[in-house]
Amino acid sequence: MERKLDKKERNSIRGQVLKLLRDSFVYNEQAVFTLSSGRKSRFYIDSKKVTLDPGGGFLVGQLILDAIHDISIDAIGGMTLGADPMAISASVLSYGEGTPLPAFIVRKDPKGYGDAPFVEGNLKKGSRVAIVDDVLTGGNSVERTINILKELDCQVSRIIALVDRKEGGKEKLEKLGYEVVALFTVEDLLKS
Repeated sequence: MERKLDKKERNSIRGQVLKLLRDSFVYNEQAVFTLSSGRKSRFYIDSKKVTLDPGGGFLVGQLILDAIHDISIDAIGGMTLGADPMAISASVLSYGEGTPLPAFIVRKDPKGYGDAPFVEGNLKKGSRVAIVDDVLTGGNSVERTINILKELDCQVSRIIALVDRKEGGKEKLEKLGYEVVALFTVEDLLKS
């Protein structure tokens, strides 16, 4: 579907994104952070500092398009807020490459009107989709996204996580029968 990066180009982009992700990594031995998943942790990855940065968003969008180059999908998106800049970056870049891929956003709470109260964008019923997530922890928000998309008869072709915290989310989603691609893991961020 989309353009596949060659090895040299992929490695260069990965290196640039990895530096941005490492800069967004916050560790505090004295504090405990409550993550959006509800889990407690001594560290968090402030991924929006990467995905909302013009350069970071551009590079992440390229990695996402590379991660879906071999599948046929109709749209890309995920649960707000983490997925929003990722899906939009990939969508805009796909247009620039001549293969426009609409983005969609899954709301946490439904709006009170419309055919798809949880979904924003031009997602058609029965679409094949890729789901993106900024930081995959337990997989609960992605699973909720999948269930909302099932109500629209959508088929999830692949799940792309910017960073896998390696806390069971990937394994949980794979047990449900979904292919999960993590662009980076927390281990990548911790390596020097």
